[in-house]
Amino acid sequence: MKQLLLTKIRLTHYFLGFFLIFFAVVFLAPRMKFDSAALTLFSVNSFLYGFYIAPILSSQKLRIEELHKIVRQEANAVFAMMLTLKSFPDPIRADLKRLLYEYVNASAKQCKAGEGEERYEKLISYCVDYRGEHQDLIRQFLEKLVANELNRTNFAMQMTNRVFSNEWMIMLVLFTVTLSFVMLLDAGDGAVYRVLAALLCTGLTMLLVILVKMSTLTHKKAKQIWDPYKTLIRTHFYRID
Repeated sequence: MKQLLLTKIRLTHYFLGFFLIFFAVVFLAPRMKFDSAALTLFSVNSFLYGFYIAPILSSQKLRIEELHKIVRQEANAVFAMMLTLKSFPDPIRADLKRLLYEYVNASAKQCKAGEGEERYEKLISYCVDYRGEHQDLIRQFLEKLVANELNRTNFAMQMTNRVFSNEWMIMLVLFTVTLSFVMLLDAGDGAVYRVLAALLCTGLTMLLVILVKMSTLTHKKAKQIWDPYKTLIRTHFYRID
């Protein structure tokens, strides 16, 4: 259910939904006049919320960009392996090509860290256990597999680099306090002030929604991470196989 909501609902729909909810809440919630001490608390809390969430959002954005680079590097490495197979005899070439396809398919379709681990190990095991002719060719292919392990290690590390529960707890506390002040603040009877309050509450909430989507890699940009794998499959490794 969580994945469905994150992947199927666009950010613009979230924005409109939250705005309508907060617009109603702002009109129905009781209004309060805050003294200078309460307004100081509100200011400090708002500053802490922005100060805390900004670097986390930035790190998640950098994480997605880094994943883009890693996946493309690995796709290039796998493409280079397929090019190497052109010089292999047919039986060996067919076996390794099939194993490569299985690995890329698993990586592209499952989109999870370590999902293609078993299939990659099959590739390595095939090369290590091979006892026929063309040992030099197999050794060269094995070297490419081992060299690509760095990409796969970096990929797994970035995939697990999410927001921790203690960070969520702190952000939710700061978010709740800030939101409560905005909804209860008596800024006057004008409708414009209440619309602005609803917009401010919506913006504060959207920060958390975007963070959740980026942290779970279901943001619009994040979903494009897997395009290099899918391109290899769709084009049959650019028609070299």
